[in-house]
Amino acid sequence: MAEDTTLEKTPTWAVATVCLFLILISIFIEHLLHLLSQYFNKKKRKALFQALNKIKSELMVLGFMSLLLVVSEKSIAKICIPISYAQSFLPCTGISSTDFDEEEAKCEQQGKASLLSRKGVRQLQYLIFVLACFHSLSCVLTFSLGMAKMRKWESWEAETRTLQYQFSNDPRRFRLIHETSFGKRHLRFWSEHRLLRFPATFLRQFYNSVSKVDYFTLRHGFLMAHFGEGSNFDFQKFIKRALEEDFGVVVGTSPWTWMFAILFMFFNAHGFHNYLWLPFIPLLKLLIVGTKLQSIITRMCIERDENSHLVIRGNVLVTPSDHFFWFFSPKLLLHLLHLILFQNSFQLAFFTWTWYKFGMRSCFHRNTEDIVIRIRE
Repeated sequence: MAEDTTLEKTPTWAVATVCLFLILISIFIEHLLHLLSQYFNKKKRKALFQALNKIKSELMVLGFMSLLLVVSEKSIAKICIPISYAQSFLPCTGISSTDFDEEEAKCEQQGKASLLSRKGVRQLQYLIFVLACFHSLSCVLTFSLGMAKMRKWESWEAETRTLQYQFSNDPRRFRLIHETSFGKRHLRFWSEHRLLRFPATFLRQFYNSVSKVDYFTLRHGFLMAHFGEGSNFDFQKFIKRALEEDFGVVVGTSPWTWMFAILFMFFNAHGFHNYLWLPFIPLLKLLIVGTKLQSIITRMCIERDENSHLVIRGNVLVTPSDHFFWFFSPKLLLHLLHLILFQNSFQLAFFTWTWYKFGMRSCFHRNTEDIVIRIRE
């Protein structure tokens, strides 16, 4: 194997030029983040400022991991393991290398194999870099989609200040709960039976997941619980702040997310056929969370129907409670969304990394079906 040229034999102007570009790019990124932090402070967006700091800290962790790999690259390659271990759990079969570096050659002389070659360590550094990029982009995209969704709600919020809305929700009016728009939407033949309610709420998340009537009812329940009738509280501003605070929870990483990354790489071995089931785990969890949220709204309507004796004043008054959630913990859903976000980021990063380093038709995704599944999930 041809020996790579070291810095001893590299022109100093070439080294200085590369370092200059790296420094300029780093300063540019750091300046952008600094301006963004100043903007959040100026607008008093404390939750977004904390989320930005969390993203920066996670990028620092990933950068430190990459630095550790650079420093320990040679030491890792010196670790020798039995050949039988080295030939187990391979992501690709029938592939062998004839090029060995110095450390691998020493293990070969002992009848063993290197734990991780220096080339493999460098490839792993690429994966860490791609993961940092995709995780940051997915966090920004998630928040942007949330804000875009709430822009639709701004027109609904403006409608609550119209005379037509105030007349239709006059607290002096008595109505049957089944005659209200909220009751007509949720009090169906399937709502009283759990086995029928699950498929109905499962399908409902795919179209009009947050309807206008649901927004109005949940808004009314929140205002009545905290402020009382006739309050001018800006509910739209409140949910924007709530989104920012929740965003601070779902960004970043946790021990559970890193455990998923380890398991994902472990089950990437050829014999597990992970492309047939592993990419579907985030999708399955997302569907379960969406179904649960739809079910919670329906159950609140059912509970109100059971306690109102069919007749209500004004709008339907729902009472949010922790007992609607799994294990009485609303934060559990938020942590599941956090894990889903990281899983999607990691899988897209892994696909991009294998595509760049090994080609589109590598052993990681030989068939077109493999590629489609990776991208769609």
